[in-house]
Amino acid sequence: MSTHKLSDKNTIAEIVRALDPVDWAQLRLTARLSPADRVLRGMRAQAFAMAAYRGALARRFAELSLAELNMKTLAHFTPVRMEKR
Repeated sequence: MSTHKLSDKNTIAEIVRALDPVDWAQLRLTARLSPADRVLRGMRAQAFAMAAYRGALARRFAELSLAELNMKTLAHFTPVRMEKR
C-alpha cells in the first residue's frame, strides 16, 4: 500500500495525469439534460455494455444457452455475490 498522504501534491498530480481529459462539449450537453434523462442515458449505456459483453461471451462459449450467458453477464456486472448452497 502506498505511504503517501492524499494531500501530497505529487500524489494528486499522479492521479490527475492518469485521468482522461475532460470532454467539455459532452459535459455541456449532459448538463442541459434533466436528471431523469441523465439516469436514462446511464441505463442505456449499461444495457449497451451488457449486450456487448454477452455477445463476446456467446462467441467464446457457443455451447452455452442464452440463460447461462445471461447469468454469466449478471455475475460480471453485479457487485453483490450470492452464497452458494
